[in-house]
Amino acid sequence: MSQSTAPDASAQVAGHPSSHSSSAAELASLKVKLRGALRQYPDFPSPGILFEDILPIFADPSLHEALIRSLELHILENYGQKPDVIVGLEARGFLIGPSLALRLGASFVPVRKQGKLPGPCVTQAYEKEYGQDFFQMQSDSIKPGQKVIVVDDIIATGT
Repeated sequence: MSQSTAPDASAQVAGHPSSHSSSAAELASLKVKLRGALRQYPDFPSPGILFEDILPIFADPSLHEALIRSLELHILENYGQKPDVIVGLEARGFLIGPSLALRLGASFVPVRKQGKLPGPCVTQAYEKEYGQDFFQMQSDSIKPGQKVIVVDDIIATGT
């Protein structure tokens, strides 16, 4: 009688041998490191807003790497598989999206304000606090059936 020596499927995420607990511990450690790098500006751009500046992360290659690794771990732990496409919304999505796509072996698709991309585009309206605007992406950027993750701007809330 022989025993199977195949790795436990629960210890694999998207084909990468790794226990859930070690990935969770790594992600927690990376979050602490990244949080410490943020600069805070109270009352910017208006009273009651605490603006957290992520730009110091991009000034330090090890922090940039930590950011991309933490996003990779988050995606793999929450979705269990890698996406085919990373969509980056203008403008912060352009800072993070291409690096994340490269790490995950996915394509990167930029989504821009209307009129900024050449060729045939698909357009989507969205509401802002002071009116309506439009996003566009090139119409052949995403194929039917592809798994997509959108990297959006940071959400800010005030009191």
